[in-house]
Amino acid sequence: MSASPRRLLAALLLVCAGIVHAAAPLAKTQAPGYYRTVLGDFEVTALSDGTHPFPVDTVMTNITQQQALRDLAEVDLTLPVQGSINAFLINTGSKLILIDSGAGALYGPCCGKLLSHLRAAGYQPEQVDDLYLTHLHKDHAGGIMAQGAAVFPNAVLHLSQAEADYWLTPANKAKAPDFLSTFFDAARAAVAPYQAAGHYQPYKNFGQLAPGIEALPAPGHTPGHAAYLITSKTQQLLVWGDIVHVAGIQFPHPSATVKYDSSAPDAQSTRARLLQLVTQKQLTVAAAHIAFPGLGHIRRHKGEYEWLPLNYDESSASQP
Repeated sequence: MSASPRRLLAALLLVCAGIVHAAAPLAKTQAPGYYRTVLGDFEVTALSDGTHPFPVDTVMTNITQQQALRDLAEVDLTLPVQGSINAFLINTGSKLILIDSGAGALYGPCCGKLLSHLRAAGYQPEQVDDLYLTHLHKDHAGGIMAQGAAVFPNAVLHLSQAEADYWLTPANKAKAPDFLSTFFDAARAAVAPYQAAGHYQPYKNFGQLAPGIEALPAPGHTPGHAAYLITSKTQQLLVWGDIVHVAGIQFPHPSATVKYDSSAPDAQSTRARLLQLVTQKQLTVAAAHIAFPGLGHIRRHKGEYEWLPLNYDESSASQP
């Protein structure tokens, strides 16, 4: 073979090799969204329900839009900000407890991933013994029901009586802002299959609900919002629901609120109280809307609160 045909063949082979290497498609998906850590004798698994664009420019209140955008720039974020929706599975050794459940089908294809992530983490929905809701908004209660049926058929549903009374009372829907109308419908639909099965146990009093599970009143975002203090041995974790929606804004400016808050003054007061609690007691926080897995600590630094995410750990007994 002459030199020229050999060069042509070599060139063709290089082109073909390039085509083969370029043929792998973009994956366009993340790894299953779960992360485990250990709390005393308990195992805690953070579960992602997905992320969605949070409309900071139209939702934040009690802060100017200019200040909110400056706060976001300080943490290298711009609009639209992707907001996490996180839930937390507590394995006590004798009970499997899920705190919040994500949005289910109510937020569209961005979310509703909790169930697949629960299974990827090694559990089945039938194994969950108890459901504790921080509140009845769609992105926390939507995942407990699908097509009218209980997603967790063997679980008992717990939430504060004040929260249940507000969202399940038809007269309150008529008095609420129009943008909350569908929230009342979603709350009733989520709770209904558990009520029908006799698996519905709202609690009237905050405090110790079960070994290692204490409900703390956290009103403001909703009237009966709860946070759950989880204790095992000497370690504590505060699962605080919607105390913070946008970390980059509400840690430097805790007085900033969201239009979905039922009472902005109560939300501000509750946030101030719980921020003080977790910093003084150095509690680990499990946050619904801080970037997945939403686990970390909070400290005061130069007069402002700062979020310190847990260090990533793949060991079999990672500690908060």
